[in-house]
Amino acid sequence: MTGVVWSGSMQRIRAEHTDREAIVYVRQSSRQQVLEHTESTRLQYGLVERAAALGWPRSRITVIDDDLGVSAAMADARLGFQKLVTEVTMGRVGLVVGIEMSRLARTGRDWHQLLELCTLSGTLLADPDGVYDPSFYNDRLLLGLKGTMSEAELYLIRQRMYTGRLAKAERGELVLQLPIGFVRRPSGQVVQEPDEQARAVVAAVFDSFDRFGTLNAVLRYLADNQVLLPVRARTGVNKGEIEWRRPTRETLQIMLHNPAYAGFYAYGRRRVEARRKKPGRPATGRVVREMGDYLVLLPGRLPAYISVERYEANLARLAANRQVAAAPGAPRAGAGLLAGLLCCGICGGHRMTVQYNARSNNAGHGYTCGYEQINFGTGGRCQHVAGHALDRYVTEQVLAAISPAGLEASLAAVHHAEAERAELDALWRQRVERAAYNAERTRRQYQLVEPENRLVVRQLERDWEAALAEKERAEADYRRFRESRPAAVTQAERAKILALTADLPALWHAPSTSDADRKQLLRILIEKITVAVLGNSERVAVTITWAGGHQTSGTAIRPVARFDQLSYYPQLTARLSELIADGASAQRIADTFNAEELRPPKRTARFGPGQIRTLARDLGLNIPHPRGTDNTLRDLGEHRWSVAQLATELRMSVHTVYTWIYRGWVTANKDPVGNYWVIHANPAELAQLRERRSRPPGYYTQQAWATKAAQALKKGPEK
Repeated sequence: MTGVVWSGSMQRIRAEHTDREAIVYVRQSSRQQVLEHTESTRLQYGLVERAAALGWPRSRITVIDDDLGVSAAMADARLGFQKLVTEVTMGRVGLVVGIEMSRLARTGRDWHQLLELCTLSGTLLADPDGVYDPSFYNDRLLLGLKGTMSEAELYLIRQRMYTGRLAKAERGELVLQLPIGFVRRPSGQVVQEPDEQARAVVAAVFDSFDRFGTLNAVLRYLADNQVLLPVRARTGVNKGEIEWRRPTRETLQIMLHNPAYAGFYAYGRRRVEARRKKPGRPATGRVVREMGDYLVLLPGRLPAYISVERYEANLARLAANRQVAAAPGAPRAGAGLLAGLLCCGICGGHRMTVQYNARSNNAGHGYTCGYEQINFGTGGRCQHVAGHALDRYVTEQVLAAISPAGLEASLAAVHHAEAERAELDALWRQRVERAAYNAERTRRQYQLVEPENRLVVRQLERDWEAALAEKERAEADYRRFRESRPAAVTQAERAKILALTADLPALWHAPSTSDADRKQLLRILIEKITVAVLGNSERVAVTITWAGGHQTSGTAIRPVARFDQLSYYPQLTARLSELIADGASAQRIADTFNAEELRPPKRTARFGPGQIRTLARDLGLNIPHPRGTDNTLRDLGEHRWSVAQLATELRMSVHTVYTWIYRGWVTANKDPVGNYWVIHANPAELAQLRERRSRPPGYYTQQAWATKAAQALKKGPEK
């Protein structure tokens, strides 16, 4: 292709240009264009003659055709264009020839970047209409206009295609990729999989999600029972055939979110947001929209596997399983049964978090609201409630609410167990049936071939042997399944289920019932729980919002640290003074308090003599010791204290004082007459003891570990 050489074009070409290379850039937008639009490809390769006519020797003309079948919408995917830009930047190119400017770039960014590089390196651009020097303003203006027209052309093409596609989708006629469990007939009609086993597996996915409620549980259930998913191959030699593949989390998530299983024809579920794209990854930025934001949503256009109500319930359950502040999250294995359900009744109903005590092996936990501190960095936590006390109260309320439904729950449990086993048994029988069919099919293929054609016979023989081995393996697996889990529930199992569900408290506390199972039941029955500690006392106001909106209110009792936090502390002290005045011993007072249903502040449910003596010392009251050697109020002299006196002075327990004596943290010796400890502590020593008393729990344990670690580092590794 020679074309017409303008005199102005020849004036732009100088020796400094012809001394460098001339690059002919060849590109087609798709593989289909490469195959069908051969004339355009021939014209682009003919530009070699155009460069030769402009004065370049053929030895210095290079053709870059790496981008045949690649769109010019983005430069990142075009290796040929990147090679061209590199050569221009290095100053090795004197002329770039293209059939038209749209072949070089379809975006203004890429086009103007190329113009700027050509200007800096002194490179010319040429097409069949002429030769352009980007350093000349008029040529640059013309080239910019051609680039803008190229970009606008691409936009118009895309807009026309998008409008036509959307109009077709609004009629429900646009052919979309079908999910697992659907197939399109030659007439274009979409139907459920004709394969019975494929339909049963899809139904099993949704049934197992109804039972377990989480995606991970469904995945484990399918994997444990060796259930494979039927996937229609879209490429390769088996295109259109069913391939049985292992279930994955991503595949199950797509199935549960896809509205096609509820009979919807949906278009525009995922749309690209430019702000979420990342350089070099054009596929990113795709965002899944809510159902109300779909471009097209036509109900009843596809054969449904589940109802619309069931599909919406699945979406709500998946959203609730997300680990975000606005959702309760999926039930986990922790001991905090109310995690995700508790809301703070003090700061406005914000969700409370569960905290576990690492030193107690997950046995100790509590519920805390720190909304103000976490979000605004001000103040402390709103409230803290001991976990076991609140769990016990809510559990009692739940068991009381569902106890009338015990028989119904028993029958439902038996029914569910039988239905699950029947479903798995059907899937195993279908798998064995498919393996037997494949073995029979390969046998017929082997028998139909001519015996003399040994090249084919040997391969068919190997296929037949492999099919027979697969059949035997499937039958053996099915036998093992039947032996471990019979299809029908036995009478012994039925009686065990009925006995367990008839006694719901025993079932709730049974070792076989996991914390995750308990949490799942609570979330089925309860929508949320609002709690508020009344002042600084042991009383917690609890409001349970049941599923359906009904509310019940009550008061739970939490353990507190001190006697003066008890709501009945004034009555307790008055009663204690009264009993002491009557000459009652510590044991008798403890029995009286327990009979009157008064409870101590700690986790213990009953008063003991030691707690009575501690409370009396805090109040300055004297209870006669059973052995008559009480020295609580004895005058031992200046800076001399008894164990009870020091415990009262430092507001700590007698046991802790004895511990300090044995550890040598206080100076003490035994009285030779009364055989009791006398502690020596002047004001300075007393101040040190108060400072030691104020340190947090576990302080000395941490210090001991730190000391051991320092000694180990100092000592160095053992040889």
